[in-house]
Amino acid sequence: MKSNFLSRWYVARTHPHAETKAARHLGRQGFEFYLPRYLKKRRHARRVEVVPRPLYPGYIFVAVDHEMQRWQPIQSTIGITRIMCSGDQPAAVPQEVVEELMRREDEFGMIQLERRVQFKPGDTVRVVTGAFSKYLGLYEGADERERVAILLSLLGRKVRVHLPSEMVEAA
Repeated sequence: MKSNFLSRWYVARTHPHAETKAARHLGRQGFEFYLPRYLKKRRHARRVEVVPRPLYPGYIFVAVDHEMQRWQPIQSTIGITRIMCSGDQPAAVPQEVVEELMRREDEFGMIQLERRVQFKPGDTVRVVTGAFSKYLGLYEGADERERVAILLSLLGRKVRVHLPSEMVEAA
């Protein structure tokens, strides 16, 4: 999805959860667009699903060829609330930003995020979902399967629990 030499990339704000709808309508109008997505694990009713999600919810990149297109129609595109402007002109995004995002895509077009646990051993964390929801514990470490080990105080003693990393947050 490389843009031509005369195109410049801009960012458009979308209605909530309307990124795909906006992309479809931008494409129908002949605009080149880029909607970077990644795969997110979603837990629901004891199931884990992996679903595509926008990397920047509520935003989409739009390329405008100023020799062939005007940017104003983007403002009234279904799914778009407005194009991001600086004053009364749209604010261009450096070409390198979009190209770098595209380089990080896998063979399915999904952005590969770097998985980093943001805690240090001894940090206090809170369990946000599951049987231990709202418990505080001490972070011990993580393994290669994105599971974290934390120490919880249960029934007067410390118990080590292994949980998926998305189930804990900083306390």
